[in-house]
Amino acid sequence: MKTKDKILSKALELFNEKGYNNITTRHIAADLNMSAGNLHYHFKHSEDIIKILFSELILKMDDLLNGLQKIENKTLEDLYHFTFSTYEVFYSFRFIFMNFFDILKNIPAIESRYESINVTRKDEFQVIFKGFQKNNIFRNHIPDFILRSLTTQIFIIADNWIIHNSLAFKMNKDEAVKHYALIQMNLFYPLLTEEQQKIYIEKYISES
Repeated sequence: MKTKDKILSKALELFNEKGYNNITTRHIAADLNMSAGNLHYHFKHSEDIIKILFSELILKMDDLLNGLQKIENKTLEDLYHFTFSTYEVFYSFRFIFMNFFDILKNIPAIESRYESINVTRKDEFQVIFKGFQKNNIFRNHIPDFILRSLTTQIFIIADNWIIHNSLAFKMNKDEAVKHYALIQMNLFYPLLTEEQQKIYIEKYISES
């Protein structure tokens, strides 16, 4: 592993473990048995590290979205797999969501990018929802305002579930990912065809 990658990996580990506000480049260097000067050769500030980690998060989400969009005959299982995988990715970068407000406030480049992502994701999700209608997973006659607000609802849950878990349940990773992925999936239930609702109950609710 290259030095730069080692720094990023250790930074992610420490940020997740101890929080964004409690870790500096000196902490990261010390944990790697590296001089601060050597680390600063690659990253001058912790903000530079966080920008790259945020970009990695976005790239992983892009891969998941692109994978879902490419599936010609989408199924309910595809929707669940996407949702579950999203929550696994978010948990891997959980420090971002635990400290979301401070990060956006202190790093304008990330705030600007997040605002842009909000716009593009809405369009991407609308295409995906139409695909599920085409494949008879979602009902055909769903008002546009419902589909548009659905994206916002997804963002609200996805961006905040990690904080909610830390305050309300304190579940471990596997329990939390499964629990909150299902909560998001429940948003889709009223939009499913009757046949798909039956499948949903049997496959996901009965097993939970």
